[in-house]
Amino acid sequence: MNRNPLQPDYRIGEVAKAAGVHVETVRFYERQGLIPQPVKPHLGIRRYPQDTIARIRFIKHAQMLGFTLQEARELLALRINDVQACDTVHLQAQIKLSSVHEKIQALQSLEVTLMRFIKDCENERSGSYHGCPILQSLETVEVITNASVSKEGRK
Repeated sequence: MNRNPLQPDYRIGEVAKAAGVHVETVRFYERQGLIPQPVKPHLGIRRYPQDTIARIRFIKHAQMLGFTLQEARELLALRINDVQACDTVHLQAQIKLSSVHEKIQALQSLEVTLMRFIKDCENERSGSYHGCPILQSLETVEVITNASVSKEGRK
C-alpha cells in the first residue's frame, strides 16, 4: 500500500488489523480518549494517522504487562516528557511488580488450600460418608472470614 506521508489515510479496519485488534477495540479506545477520533469528512470515511497504530500497540503491550487502561493512559502521557518520565515509569513498574508478587503469593496459598480440600475429599471417600468435606470446609472458611471481617470492623 502506498501511503501519502502528509495525509493520514488508514481506514479503521486497516488500523485494527495493523495493530492486531478488532475494530470495536479501536472504537472503544476512541470513546475512552486513549486515541483521538479523526474528523469525518462530509463525504467519505475517517482516516487515521500512523501514530494511531503505534498508540494502540503501546496500550496493548502495557496491558500484557498487567497495566490497566487508566495506567496505560498515564504511561501514554509520560511518553511526551522523556526526561521526567523514566523515574515515574520506573516507580510504576516497581508497584506493578509488587502487585504481581502479591498475586503470586495469593495464588500459591489458594493452591495449597485447594490441594488440602482435594486430599480431604479423597480421604473422606475412602471412609464412611459424612458429607462433602470441601463444602464443609467452605462453610467453615466463610464463618472464619465473616468473623475476621467483624473483628476488623470493630478496630
